[in-house]
Amino acid sequence: MVQRSIGQERFGFSGSERTTSSLDALVSLIDWHTVAVLLDPLYPASKGEPAWPPLAMFKALLLSIWYDLSDVKLAEALDDRASFRRFCGFSANEATPERTAFVRFRRLLVAHELDRSLFETVTLQLDTRKNSGGFDALMIH
Repeated sequence: MVQRSIGQERFGFSGSERTTSSLDALVSLIDWHTVAVLLDPLYPASKGEPAWPPLAMFKALLLSIWYDLSDVKLAEALDDRASFRRFCGFSANEATPERTAFVRFRRLLVAHELDRSLFETVTLQLDTRKNSGGFDALMIH
């Protein structure tokens, strides 16, 4: 199955100043390779359309938990929040998943029994960084 290519911002536009957010700092605190390896066998697309990259989808689900967003609100936030787009790997000028893509992806995680282990992996990494002084008062709100 074909996966979409995302994050090709350098081909779109340049020269715009971007402000950083706590999500930009958070990205470097997690070993995304470990998460990506667990996600590799997942292909969340149905009916033959290109699949959204599993890591981008998982990062979006993390945002939905951290910011208490429904799938509808998550899709809206990805459309208009630059920090959310950067965190997930989407460039400013490309499409983002619609709400039903998150429903399908969440079901896929559960079907492969990855839902808890992936979230626990991220939580453990963040707790380890916090306890070792790896980050200051990084707050998600």
